[in-house]
Amino acid sequence: MKQSILHIALVVRDYDEALDFYTNKLHFTIVEDTYQPAQDKRWVVIAPPGSSEATLLLARASTPQQENFIGNQTGGRVFLFLHSDDFWRDYNDMRAKGITFVREPKEEPYGTVAVFADLYGNLWDLIQRK
Repeated sequence: MKQSILHIALVVRDYDEALDFYTNKLHFTIVEDTYQPAQDKRWVVIAPPGSSEATLLLARASTPQQENFIGNQTGGRVFLFLHSDDFWRDYNDMRAKGITFVREPKEEPYGTVAVFADLYGNLWDLIQRK
């Protein structure tokens, strides 16, 4: 048996502002952006450059309860892990584009890592494994 995670839903305030951040600041690509008129929502799937496995599904909050979790889907813990094949290239590019790092780079036994916040405050690890 083989299984894999296909999409991870990320609750967002607005599709277009999220797309702007992820495509222009993190270089993600749009895998799919399809309007679903029956639900008045979009099916928006994005992926990091060169990624062929798990993707993010940008899910616009549709209730006040969902809105409460924008930027805090994991109670303040690091939520997602962005692997890089060149940590310093990506770290410097992200800093130049105004991305906030809440924990500066450090060398760990498993690799180089720093924690950044996305446009809503979700925490991510930027990591290059050894």
